[in-house]
Amino acid sequence: MDKMDLWKKAANLRKQLGEDSTSPIDIFALAFSIEHLSIVYYPMGDRLSGICVKNPGSNVIAVNSAMTIGRQRFSLAHELYHLFFDDEKLTAICKKNIGVGSEKEIDADQFASYLLMPPDALSDMVRQIKKMPSDKLSVKDIVRIEQHFQISRQAVLNRLIAEKELTIKDSETMRKNVILSALCQGYDDTLYKPTPKEKQYGTYGYYIQQADRVSEKGLVSEGKYEELLLSAYRPDLVYGNEAEGGELLD
Repeated sequence: MDKMDLWKKAANLRKQLGEDSTSPIDIFALAFSIEHLSIVYYPMGDRLSGICVKNPGSNVIAVNSAMTIGRQRFSLAHELYHLFFDDEKLTAICKKNIGVGSEKEIDADQFASYLLMPPDALSDMVRQIKKMPSDKLSVKDIVRIEQHFQISRQAVLNRLIAEKELTIKDSETMRKNVILSALCQGYDDTLYKPTPKEKQYGTYGYYIQQADRVSEKGLVSEGKYEELLLSAYRPDLVYGNEAEGGELLD
């Protein structure tokens, strides 16, 4: 698909979700607001990044919670392409590597990159970083970009190579010591680590809303309601979460 068309699709989805055309976005918060969409966190191993399943009136996106937070954000954006713009598949199972696979998978990766890092926003940031157009981006600059857009190192490097801001050779050393390079710039390492193991399983969005609805209407017993929640990896909604303690009022 033409890159300009993918850029327009990403910009239109941003607008549809109530965002402007350039600011960094909280992709998970936006996805939680999409009607009839359930989002599942599940550790899928080392080969898969996510899954999108489309059904009439109810859709599911599963994200590999064993991957880093930065990569999970990219994976969710990738799956949103399959949800909104892929007319060929009802189920898309997506591999870990970025920029490889079928034409649809490559399009979904490009879309995800544009959704999270709009071209105008990225080019403006690169211009601010460089003192001269001929200057090369450093590891410090890459950290600054990935932290601003909250996206994985791999996704940032692939995009900058595509935009001819980096060469493949330049990027080789930048793929090493990723966490250390961020810590040395004063950032925390949340972006570069997986979801904590105790939170790697969970379902959010439409499924939970529907379970609550049928319970409120008395369509299922209390036991069945709890069973529905437990099958969705939400024991916190059944037993509470004692580890978090009491609620705090702002």
